[in-house]
Amino acid sequence: MISKERVSNLVTQSNFISRDLSWLRFNMRVLDQAKNKKRSIFEQMKFLSITASNLDEFFMIRIGSLYNYIDYDKERIDYSGLREKPFKRLLFQECQQFYQEQNQLYQEVLSQNFAENGFRILKIADLTEDELSEVSRHFKKMLFPMLTPMLYDGYHTFPNLMNKSLIFGVVTRVVENGKNERKLSFVQVPQNLPRFYEFDRDAELAFLPIEEIIRWKMDKLYRNVEIEAVSLFRITRNGDISIEESDDVEDEFIEEIKRKVRIRKMGRVVRLEIESNYSEWMMKILKKKWEIEDDNVFVFEGLLDYTALMGVAHHPEFTERHTPLPTPALPVGMEEPEIDIFELLKGRDVLLHHPYNTVEPLLQLLERASEDSEVLAIKITIYRLAKNSRITNALLKAAENGKHVSVLFELKARFDEENNIREAERLQKAGCFVIHGISRYKTHTKMLLIVRKEEDTVVRYVHLSSGNYNENTARLYTDVSLLTANEAYGQDVSEFFNVITGHSQPNQYKNLITSPRDMRNKLIKLIENETAHARKGEKSGIIIKLNSLEDQQIIDAFYSASQAGVRIELIIRGICCLRPQRAGLSENITVRSMVGDFLEHARIFYFQNIDNPQIYIGSADMMVRSFDRRIESICLITHEAVKQQIINILHANMRDNVNAYLMQEDGSYLKRKAQQGERSFNLHKEMFELYQDKKLLKKAVELFPEVKKEVIV
Repeated sequence: MISKERVSNLVTQSNFISRDLSWLRFNMRVLDQAKNKKRSIFEQMKFLSITASNLDEFFMIRIGSLYNYIDYDKERIDYSGLREKPFKRLLFQECQQFYQEQNQLYQEVLSQNFAENGFRILKIADLTEDELSEVSRHFKKMLFPMLTPMLYDGYHTFPNLMNKSLIFGVVTRVVENGKNERKLSFVQVPQNLPRFYEFDRDAELAFLPIEEIIRWKMDKLYRNVEIEAVSLFRITRNGDISIEESDDVEDEFIEEIKRKVRIRKMGRVVRLEIESNYSEWMMKILKKKWEIEDDNVFVFEGLLDYTALMGVAHHPEFTERHTPLPTPALPVGMEEPEIDIFELLKGRDVLLHHPYNTVEPLLQLLERASEDSEVLAIKITIYRLAKNSRITNALLKAAENGKHVSVLFELKARFDEENNIREAERLQKAGCFVIHGISRYKTHTKMLLIVRKEEDTVVRYVHLSSGNYNENTARLYTDVSLLTANEAYGQDVSEFFNVITGHSQPNQYKNLITSPRDMRNKLIKLIENETAHARKGEKSGIIIKLNSLEDQQIIDAFYSASQAGVRIELIIRGICCLRPQRAGLSENITVRSMVGDFLEHARIFYFQNIDNPQIYIGSADMMVRSFDRRIESICLITHEAVKQQIINILHANMRDNVNAYLMQEDGSYLKRKAQQGERSFNLHKEMFELYQDKKLLKKAVELFPEVKKEVIV
């Protein structure tokens, strides 16, 4: 077994940060929001819930993927240089530490402040006699009929316990053949009932977890049987199911998607969360059955599954306790709401910047197109949709009105597969031409094309975005997108749709860079151009804003540029495998992460190019999957006013000293603090104000001033 010292040395010496360790540090930054005492208790609970949901997905996908290697004896070497088993031990140590920090925050801080904020989360012992009677009636009427003890012994097979479900392991004693023997059975808490039973007390709202009721009444399920131990637990299963496309007909492909979604629910167990006073006898059985070790077992105190706190935080009773979202502004250039959007776009490009700009112009454009007699065709790629989506309704209306509607519906959008299948079937029945993904690639690009007949010509209206066509998340995620009638974009997007709906292979695009065709190579070329400028003593600089940076070839190009003197500012919300500020390697690279009120989702690529900046926006992160296994696109910004707006957006990101965390050479992050004489600047609040004063967004700013040392805490 490799020693801890050897593991530490490998991790420290590597020029690359582990993707999975980097992700855990991102989730720690989210947890830092839950620890922020300036936030209300409801905001703190919301962020703790998000960290729990994030960690669930991490275990299902990333830990699940690691077990795919371990279980099938396949070699995997992490960026840290560690093989799969030593890396698993390191990763689980980090996960255990994170889990304990979550529990400590809930137990010692948040739960202590519930009462003063008008609510409590109760135990059975906290109830009055009247409340106990009420709960007893609720158990008898609602819960008891739904509960099914599932015995496991020589006559009963081990039951299929559900992923992410609350489960009681019940150890009983019975006399058989003159022997007092233990028996193990399981009781799953119903997932289709509210997690909490509510009491409206005079001065507070009280929440009683339904598992507390079931535990209290467990003897009703085991009449005349001695119960030795009752242990509450929850399992997380491997959800890394690779959807393998084939050349079969569409119906078979959809059935394959549905089948693999079902399999995900029964994948191998990768994590067991269990209360501290669990039955040791039961634990031995579970560990053997699921082939897990001590580090797979996570012991909790208090509440199991903090995702349930989101329901408390957003309870209707507390609506007035939440800070309302600011009103989004109309996009720059669209200040006159009554203007004809088709006429406007023929004169200029428009940048939408959510959530600071309203999504209404895009929705109204599509809704108008669905009814406009001059619109001939609508083509769109869809990755995730809102429930009761206006996008779907507009496309259905367009089809009803006899327009040609082509929709690429990505069925492999993780955890949205079932919803996408349902929506795709609705559109198909209405007469839309629906494509269910492309070959072995996941279609992640977001684009819309509207073809309209105007007099004796055809005009193409295009929307290219970093975010999904989801009007709900447009209020919570920061994204950028372009609306344009520029013919060059129209030609590119038409060609691109011909690629993904047919068999066209265009020689080149004018303003698009796409993957898996050539995005990695073209981005490396743009980085190398800045490197060449720096070596000649010419002005150079790179600013990249992404969700994730992981691709090793791209990182190597950044390292070479840094060594040539190119100043590189990376704004990476989540995973960052590049190691900044390492002597002789990356002294000129700064990495910051923005974590705050909104989820940073925009992708922006800025290259100084001496004095003629090249700016791209789009759907792609700098990850292996984005370049090799996804259909992605980024587009060159050519309209000068839009270029200036994006430069101002990047400048505002660089000014943030409230939400920004600066990455250190060892891969850790430290919170940025305002410098002496510098006012507090919260990007997620200031941008709303900047969009009220359009002059500030048109004002020229300097993205690469004299370097000032950042102050951190």
